Amino acid sequence: MENKRDKIIIRTGFIGILVNIVLVIFKSIIGLITNSIAIILDAVNNLSDVLSSVITIIGTKLSGKEPDKKHPYGHGRIEYLTSVVISVIVLLAGVASVRESVVKIIAPEETNYNAVSLVIISVAIFVKIFLGRYVKGIGKKINAQTLVAAGTDALFDAVLALGTLIAAIISIVWNVGLEGIIGAVISLFIIKAGISMLLETLNSIIGTRYDAELTNSIKERINSYDDVHGTYDLALHNYGPTKIFGTAHIEVDDTMTAKKIHNLTRRITEDIMSEFGIIMTIGIYASNTSGKYAHIKQLIEEAVAKYSSIMQMHGFYIDEEHKLITFDIITDFDCNREEIRFSLMEDLSKKIPDYTIYIVLDTDISE
Repeated sequence: MENKRDKIIIRTGFIGILVNIVLVIFKSIIGLITNSIAIILDAVNNLSDVLSSVITIIGTKLSGKEPDKKHPYGHGRIEYLTSVVISVIVLLAGVASVRESVVKIIAPEETNYNAVSLVIISVAIFVKIFLGRYVKGIGKKINAQTLVAAGTDALFDAVLALGTLIAAIISIVWNVGLEGIIGAVISLFIIKAGISMLLETLNSIIGTRYDAELTNSIKERINSYDDVHGTYDLALHNYGPTKIFGTAHIEVDDTMTAKKIHNLTRRITEDIMSEFGIIMTIGIYASNTSGKYAHIKQLIEEAVAKYSSIMQMHGFYIDEEHKLITFDIITDFDCNREEIRFSLMEDLSKKIPDYTIYIVLDTDISE
C-alpha cells in the first residue's frame, strides 16, 4: 500500500514538472516580448513549482526507504522535511518577487500586450486550475501533505494569473500600467502561501491532535469486544503520513486470566491494523467495582465532579490487600494539574480514611 502511494506521488510530481516547464517557457517568452514584470514573475513562480516537484519526488524516494538499525520506525518523516524545504523555496520566490515589483512600481516601463499574449495567459489559467484540482485531489485521497500544498498553490496561481490578465486588458484598453502593483500583489500571495505551508508542516512535526472522527472510531471498535468495559488513554504517533503507531488502555474484569487477556489484546491489535492500518499496543486496567467497591467509587465520582477542570476519571481499582485506591484523571490544559491532583487527594483522604489514594494525571490527547 505504501509503495503504491509513493508511486502515485512520484507520478503526480512528474506531471507537475512537465506542465510547469511548459508554462515557464511560454510565460517567459510572452513576458519578455510584452515587457511584463507580472508575467515574468508568474513564470518564476512556475519555475519554483518545478523545483518543488523535484524535491517532492526526491523526498518521497528517501521517505520510502526500509527501516534500518538507526531508524527502526522507517524514514517517513523525511516527507515533512521535504514540505519545509518547499515552503522555504516558495517564501524566497515571494521575497524576490516583491523586490522586483517595487523596482517596477518606482520605475515603470511600457508594456506591449497583444492578442497572442492574452490567449496564452488565458490558457495558462485553465491549465493551472486543472493541475491544481488534480494534484490536490490526489493529495487528499492518499494523505500526501506535499501534494495538497502543491495543488492549493497551483489553484492560487490561477487566481493570480487572472489578475495579470485583467491588468493586461486594462493596459490595452486604457493604456494604464499596473504591472508593478499586480506583481507586488502576486508576491504577497506567494509569501502568504509559503508561510501557510510552513506552519502546517511545522504543526505536523511538533505533533497535533488527531481527528476526533478517527480516534472515536478506534475507541468504538475496541469497545465492541464483549470483555472490554472501556477504552482510555488512546495516543497516536506518526512516523510519516502513513505510518502510525498507537497505544491505548482497555478496562477488563480483574478476574480475567493472562491467557484470556493475551487472546483479547491479540485480536484487538490485529483488527485495528487490518481496519485502520495502525500498529497498536494495548495496556490493561483491571476493574473491580462490584459490591462494596461500587459505593466507594460513587463517593470518588461525586468528589471528582466538583472540579470543573477534571474532564474524565478512569482506571479505577481498589487493591484491598494493600488498602490502595488508584485511578486516573484527565484535566484541561489551562489549569494547575498538580494543584488539582493534590487537592482531590486531600478531599478523598478525609472521606475514605481507611485507604491510601493515588491519582495519575493523564493528558487530553484524543478527546
